[in-house]
Amino acid sequence: MENTQNKPVIVSIIAAIILGGSFIAGKVIEAEPNMQPSITVQGEGKIMAVPDIAMLQFGVQTGRQNTAQVAMEVLTTKMNNIISEIKSSGVEEKDITTQNLRLNPAYDYTDGKRKEAGFEANQNLIVKVRDLEQISNILDVAIRQGSNQVGGVSFTIDDIDDLRIEAREEAIADAKDRAQKLADSLGQKLGDFIGYGEGGNGSYPMPMMMDERVMMSRAGGGSDMAAPSIPAGEQEINVSVSLTYEVK
Repeated sequence: MENTQNKPVIVSIIAAIILGGSFIAGKVIEAEPNMQPSITVQGEGKIMAVPDIAMLQFGVQTGRQNTAQVAMEVLTTKMNNIISEIKSSGVEEKDITTQNLRLNPAYDYTDGKRKEAGFEANQNLIVKVRDLEQISNILDVAIRQGSNQVGGVSFTIDDIDDLRIEAREEAIADAKDRAQKLADSLGQKLGDFIGYGEGGNGSYPMPMMMDERVMMSRAGGGSDMAAPSIPAGEQEINVSVSLTYEVK
């Protein structure tokens, strides 16, 4: 004999889909034939944290030099001075990385004809700064020692795992609360937990670009100018989860 006890429940849930599906945002209600009805809800967890790492990008462009050897000598002298002073400011060698190193011929064009005009060398560094109070000082040191290219400053969090765990717990608690409220509004009871999903934006470096023309002017003739103060602000660690429960 066919069991008809669950039919009113399935009918009421299907009615909820038809009547309420347009305004129950972020919630999915499922009711397949011969299957236990279920609901899926979303939960959000957000944690604000102050970054503890700064990534600085800057370098040296030699401009045109008569020979490739001279271009590399100019570049080497300036970069060695910059790196030495950065280390003296408390940055460890492991936190100084070459982003690129280039040596290119330079040309002039007259009446469509190409003429050799020397060589240009370029090198860029990425410097990880663990003491944020030293950011302005390190930028100032680099500029004073000949850096004429600054790509920007970005901030990040060195160890984000504990913060993501905290945000995840907050998201799960939020989803559980939403699931209970949804079940109550449907006149149902939560059954077994049967599904989990997770997303989130994590924490990404926050870039702060600096006008290269300003930096070059300071490197060329502004040795008495200090680098600006650069506040780190806060970053958001966001985790979203989805929980699926049977309802009965």
